[in-house]
Amino acid sequence: MVFFRDDDEQREFGGEGPGDIQRRSAEGRVVPLLPLRDIVVFPHMVVPLFVGRTKSIQALEDAMSGSRELMLSAQRQAGQEEPTAEDIYPFGTLGSIIQLLRLPDGTVKVLVEGRCRARIASFESNEPYFSVRVDEMPDHEVHLPESEALVRTIHGSFEAYVKLNKKVPPELLNTITAISEPGKLADTIVAHLNLKLEERQSLLEIRSPLERLEGVYSRMQAEIEVLEVERKIRGRVKKQMERSQKEYYLNEQMRAIQKELGDRDEFKNELSELDEQLKAKKMPDDARERVEKEIKKLKMMSPMSAEATVVRNYIDWMLALPWQSCKAELEDLDKSEGILNADHYGLDKPKERILEFLAVQTLVKKMKGPILCLAGPPGVGKTSLGKSIARATGRDFVRISLGGVRDEAEIRGHRRTYIGALPGKVIQSLKRAGSSNPVFLFDEVDKMSMDFRGDPSAALLEVLDPEQNHTFNDHYLDVDYDLSRVMFICTANVLSEIPRPLQDRMEVIQIPGYIESEKLEIAKRHLVSKVRESNGLDEGQIEFTDAAILEIIRYYSRESGVRNLERELASIARKVAREVVSGGESYKPRKVTPKLVKKYLGVHRYRFGKTESEDRIGVTTGLAYTEVGGELLQTEVSVSAGQGKLQITGRLGEVMQESAGAAMSYIRSRAKQLGLTRDFYTKVDLHIHVPEGGTPKDGPSAGITLATTIASALTRVPVRSNVAMTGEITLRGRVLPIGGLKEKLIAAHRGGVDTVVIPRENEKDLKDLPAVIKKNIKIVLVDHMDEVLAHALAVVDPESFLKHGIHDLDEIYEVPHATVSAPTDVAHPAGVN
Repeated sequence: MVFFRDDDEQREFGGEGPGDIQRRSAEGRVVPLLPLRDIVVFPHMVVPLFVGRTKSIQALEDAMSGSRELMLSAQRQAGQEEPTAEDIYPFGTLGSIIQLLRLPDGTVKVLVEGRCRARIASFESNEPYFSVRVDEMPDHEVHLPESEALVRTIHGSFEAYVKLNKKVPPELLNTITAISEPGKLADTIVAHLNLKLEERQSLLEIRSPLERLEGVYSRMQAEIEVLEVERKIRGRVKKQMERSQKEYYLNEQMRAIQKELGDRDEFKNELSELDEQLKAKKMPDDARERVEKEIKKLKMMSPMSAEATVVRNYIDWMLALPWQSCKAELEDLDKSEGILNADHYGLDKPKERILEFLAVQTLVKKMKGPILCLAGPPGVGKTSLGKSIARATGRDFVRISLGGVRDEAEIRGHRRTYIGALPGKVIQSLKRAGSSNPVFLFDEVDKMSMDFRGDPSAALLEVLDPEQNHTFNDHYLDVDYDLSRVMFICTANVLSEIPRPLQDRMEVIQIPGYIESEKLEIAKRHLVSKVRESNGLDEGQIEFTDAAILEIIRYYSRESGVRNLERELASIARKVAREVVSGGESYKPRKVTPKLVKKYLGVHRYRFGKTESEDRIGVTTGLAYTEVGGELLQTEVSVSAGQGKLQITGRLGEVMQESAGAAMSYIRSRAKQLGLTRDFYTKVDLHIHVPEGGTPKDGPSAGITLATTIASALTRVPVRSNVAMTGEITLRGRVLPIGGLKEKLIAAHRGGVDTVVIPRENEKDLKDLPAVIKKNIKIVLVDHMDEVLAHALAVVDPESFLKHGIHDLDEIYEVPHATVSAPTDVAHPAGVN
């Protein structure tokens, strides 16, 4: 409690009045210092203090034995138990002790009175307490019209303040209005304002009474504004509570009346529940009006009518959707990156794109959700990456498989005129997610088809367009739904199967196949533990060595992803699980080595480390890009006496057949350089065959492979077995760029090829290659077919061949003439690009 006294009252207690202090203001004298915590004492203020520190108690005792004067200054940090001179504000109040009372616990209660402002000139001693030399700073009252106006304004504002603040007693208003001196008025009012310690100290240090009064006035006005807002809030809450209590009371009365009357109309209860749900639901105004209209219609219907069931189902769907319910998103980039790295090894580009999205979202609180398309071969983790993205962003996850979907209503829903109509899968999935900002995965978007019922890919155009999906209109709901907060992710194996308008709306991120070292890391970090857990084994029962995993990768699974690798690991785990059950206590922990892999999985299914054992005539290794990744593709040509017929077999597509024709035209144009007669093609028949005849193959990238094979067969010069190639050929022999280079080079590395010939225009695509491929494969960049032949044919001097061609075949062979023979086994491609 704070008290204030006038000058006469001060003299009654034996102290000095302001006049006495003014006479001594020029004299600096030494007095005890009492450091204060969390309080600032102003002149004319009487305040009780509880003192417990030893130094402070000794300072009080010394003051009581003398003139009872002491310096009252606040500490900068209240928690400082042993403050130093730097920890105490230099400006304070010179005060006197009115009364001192010792308490049983050793502390002291003292009643002090502030006399006048003072400044600490110097610290004289620190022991046994602080004694300081102080300079008094009395107020110099100036009677001006401005001060009179300010005093009157303060009086009026304080009256408003007292009315708003119930903690200030109304009797204080009379005391304040009786004070006319600006300095004393400011010091008296400041004690009753809710100010921080620093603000009180800054007011204490203002020498000018008018400036101090203006500072108090500005702070009091701020307090009045806060108190008015608090009063409005209290009034609003009170009215709301009164209305809620009234409604509750009337509802309880209604229930009691219905119970007495025996009215148990369930239909009416359901309608009232729907009304309550609608009031509590956050939804757009147009959707709310639509639901209110349907509820009003439902109230006029018979509950047994078929139309009532349709209307009721519609209302239930509208109330179940998360219109404006968003889940809080994770904004910690380090934590999100940790989740992505823990779930997936590699895949740097998709991870980087997700972290970029989270960073932008942190800066822009409302942004359109990205629409990503993860394209790559099966088994590389596209679908599981979608789940990981949901975890990393803190969103819910929903997935729709579009494989085989051919009805446009699967996306947009059916109109309510049909019996059993439902919303489309987009709206259904949002209801299942329970939030309007989930991660939404459209799986296998390239597997959609169309028929007489419509084209679902066309319906997806609106869903996946950031400029349109904020007003997505489902046929069943028939109101706009905002999909702009949804993060859409699509997955596909073959981009060419996705319609171009749909591709244009997506940000495509290519996910290539894994190389051998990446597969090994994925198996060690994820697959082994997953397989062990799914088969009921623990680490002490089965352990895979690195050599065993590499054995499976090289000889039992040839793929871009890791799905078959996981399948083979699970096969071994099942066999070990059987041994564990059969062996009982006698079972010994199994360490799977390459030898045990052969025992469990049988003979090798694939060759590894070489393509052909020797250079062959008319046999060339090409590179193909299929929906399951890159593959090696052998091409054969046989020459026989005939009349210039060109036979093509191996289930080649139209584009690939045209490439064979272009390759043959190039060979005819270079007959002289290749040592052939001008009319050689009229005397021989050529048969071009690409093995794996049951698999369709197409695309222009086999052009240089076909030309090299034809040239080898006609000139009888073998093709180097360690060389693979890919590129499109023109009639003039130019080599044009191709697609899927990274996947093709991964396949070449997997197949043991050490030299790959590619178009020079594809040089830009080499920057994304893993370092291990660049290190182990020699990449030859070419512009013309002549360069391809120089590097692919087994000639002694490629540069001489480029300049002079073939003139004496016997002089340029590295090996004796080979015969055309069938190539060794290669992997089954699913199509050539």
